[in-house]
Amino acid sequence: MATIKDVAREAGVSVATVSRVINQSPKASKASIACVKSAMDKLGYRPNAAARALVSQSSDTIGVLVNDVSDPFFGTMVKAVDAVAHKNGKHILICNGYHTAQEERQSIELLINNRCDGLVIHSKALSDDELIEFAEEVPCMVLINRHIDAIAGRCISLNNYKGAYIATEHLIRHGHTKIAYISSNHNIEDVEQRLQGYRDALKQHAITLPDSYIEYGVPYGEGGEQAMTNLLTKSLEITAVVSYNDFMAAGALAVLDENNILSPEQISVIGFDDVLIARYIHPRLTTIRYPIQMMAETATELSLSLARQAPMKASGLVYSPTLVQRHSVRSLK
Repeated sequence: MATIKDVAREAGVSVATVSRVINQSPKASKASIACVKSAMDKLGYRPNAAARALVSQSSDTIGVLVNDVSDPFFGTMVKAVDAVAHKNGKHILICNGYHTAQEERQSIELLINNRCDGLVIHSKALSDDELIEFAEEVPCMVLINRHIDAIAGRCISLNNYKGAYIATEHLIRHGHTKIAYISSNHNIEDVEQRLQGYRDALKQHAITLPDSYIEYGVPYGEGGEQAMTNLLTKSLEITAVVSYNDFMAAGALAVLDENNILSPEQISVIGFDDVLIARYIHPRLTTIRYPIQMMAETATELSLSLARQAPMKASGLVYSPTLVQRHSVRSLK
């Protein structure tokens, strides 16, 4: 495996020059950058985190990767990370990955190159193997809302399957058997896990429904509107709807209201996440609480602990969702 010295020798420059190029120093000349990058490509050299960060230096920052910081769910996550960072005398650097592999990869590389003292990463598009490689390279990197067996001790996740199961079973216990499901159309593990939880809850209670009871949309209000519209267009007998998240549930409720269908009197709706909107829409939304604030705090503390080479005893690495009962579910019993 090529080393930084091999690159310096191949490029005909000093190790210090290679280090400046790797760390994107403004002192590196265009000629040096071209020579060093050519040598790196030729030797197949990939600089590790130590080479980039010059280990002895500290930036007093914690790097955070989210899907989209404008999403209130991720806003809550970032605020929790920032609170822990502030208590430890650090600031945060935020990147958006937008659930695309290229954006997530570039963002993680950027955070590494900026010598962050810790990394809290929400990645859904990168493969397990690539994230494992990053984790091996960056000892203080912690994943949130993702579980990978090979690095389980650095993964903070939620039992999404259990959350959807609880939501569906809550409706069943209230006498509902004609239960539709509004799902995200994003290709991420959360979608599969929650859909399976819905299906297994029905199966466990001997309820059989056709796939026409499931509709997909973008995981925002407009996706919930479109999915609910599609369900109504099919003229299905529906008494309740399980939604992938609270925003889709809010969109579904808006469509019901536009069509003069009362909720929960005619159709009950249950969400997932318990974001702020759940408390203020009408009817106030029964939902599944996703403890993202607690999870983000734990992830940040774990990352800083790993950076100090003093691993904390992390409890509850896989968190359990809980039911929040409000006013959007009606009992048929």
